[in-house]
Amino acid sequence: MSIRKIHHVAYRCIDAKQTVEWYGRYLGMEFVLAIAENKVPSTGEADPYMHVFLDAGGGNILAFFELPTRPAMDRDRNTPIWTQHIAFEVGSLDELLAIKRRLEADGIEVVGVTDHTIFRSIYFFDPSGHRLELACDTATPEMMKRLDAVKWEMLEEWARTRRAPKHAAWMHDGSHGG
Repeated sequence: MSIRKIHHVAYRCIDAKQTVEWYGRYLGMEFVLAIAENKVPSTGEADPYMHVFLDAGGGNILAFFELPTRPAMDRDRNTPIWTQHIAFEVGSLDELLAIKRRLEADGIEVVGVTDHTIFRSIYFFDPSGHRLELACDTATPEMMKRLDAVKWEMLEEWARTRRAPKHAAWMHDGSHGG
């Protein structure tokens, strides 16, 4: 078996219409499909929902469910808020900065620009509380080659020690050598 791509990734939202409009306005995602049922096809459970699908570019689909009969949305309280997020790639730092200005102009709090050495990014929340990241790549082929060469060693060391391996410390020590 070979996975071709992610067909779609689905999250819950507070308001399907608001979500479609927000992602269109701020991230340029086109609304491509809506499915609404009163019964869940996979389980047969009576549970009305609106399922909306957005074009996230490159054949990627981001989907949301509005579930009006369920308790209010919440998050996994045992996972730090910075951990679970959806990251989208943009084409340039200029584009990243333009989106940051637009979000901030509309009162949306933005963290960053954060320099991750191989990419730069900003972080913010959608109206349902999902943390989003926009990133633009800045890596050189040599940087990616260096990281590729140590990925398995890093994973093995992590599995043994549960401590951050130092194989790629150059990414955060300011030298960026490569």
